[in-house]
Amino acid sequence: MPTSSPAAPAPSIASQAPVGISRSKWVAANWTDLPQWSNDSLPQAWGVLLRNCERPIAAWISLCPDVRRLSIADETQQRQFLMDQFQPYRIENLDGESVGLLTAYYEPVMEASRIQRPGFDVPLYKAPTAALEAKRRGASWFTRQEIDTLPQAQLALKGTEIAWLSDPVDALILHIQGSGRLRINEKDESVRTIRVAFAASNEQAYQSVGRWLLDKNETKDASWPGIKAWIARNPNRVQEMLWSNPRFIFFKEEEIPDSAQGPKGAQGVSLTAGRSIAVDPLSIPYSTLVWLSSDGPTQKLNRLVAAQDTGSAITGAVRADFYMGTGQQAGELAGRTRQQLRMWALWPR
Repeated sequence: MPTSSPAAPAPSIASQAPVGISRSKWVAANWTDLPQWSNDSLPQAWGVLLRNCERPIAAWISLCPDVRRLSIADETQQRQFLMDQFQPYRIENLDGESVGLLTAYYEPVMEASRIQRPGFDVPLYKAPTAALEAKRRGASWFTRQEIDTLPQAQLALKGTEIAWLSDPVDALILHIQGSGRLRINEKDESVRTIRVAFAASNEQAYQSVGRWLLDKNETKDASWPGIKAWIARNPNRVQEMLWSNPRFIFFKEEEIPDSAQGPKGAQGVSLTAGRSIAVDPLSIPYSTLVWLSSDGPTQKLNRLVAAQDTGSAITGAVRADFYMGTGQQAGELAGRTRQQLRMWALWPR
């Protein structure tokens, strides 16, 4: 870890924030404004820059040869490159507020069956033609409750099942996280691991089941551990809770060529645990490097990350969902992360 950083250049008058950002204000800042800027391990973070160069936006194209060259450089050279080539901007809401909310998400790993069988009767679906046609018309499709109960919805979904889970709450977790890994028992009884990734939705508005429980005074802990504790006390009300969120996700099946790689985010590149965030793209464009600062009970973070994903619940300027990684430990940490956040965008000069 370096003990000092290179001299910080003042904000450049020629530097400009990206055009088309309608939900945030970008205020030019100094590098010294970024909390603990000198302390992050840039060699650990450099992978997200390389990911950006897999699908570079226009502002990144000229930078990518140097990004690749510097992947084997020392930390001082990497830091100097960032300070020479990027301008930091403090991210604010349109009303000037610079403190927002950090949450976290992860990639669950679940047991599944390729066919419906005893103990596995909760389906994950591909997008049915009717739902895609509704989206093309700018319309929503059936709600979660209607999908579960209406014969015409069930008819439209027949034959689109990818796999079957054992627990409807596990299915909801996959719907909220947007992707996951399945250890799937195939028809021939072989077992392999696949990924199910977001393909489409029913275009209904997302409603938090945790918020529903809070509003009904059913719990004071709306984290996933708190929600699961409520479920254990109220097994006969699980369906009621699930139906409080009308949004429903359809998936596509993907192979996992590299078990260390996360799922692809909305930018179209694989997410990196601890270095990728989901943002509102009308506040922060995909591929933007972000200095994220959040000091809370679950996470104490001052680090370089990249905006590579989004989510239906991620709206507004100072708002980020931090990708924790894959599996139970990442899920437990993600489920308890809800804390204050400050953000600085690093944009090419």
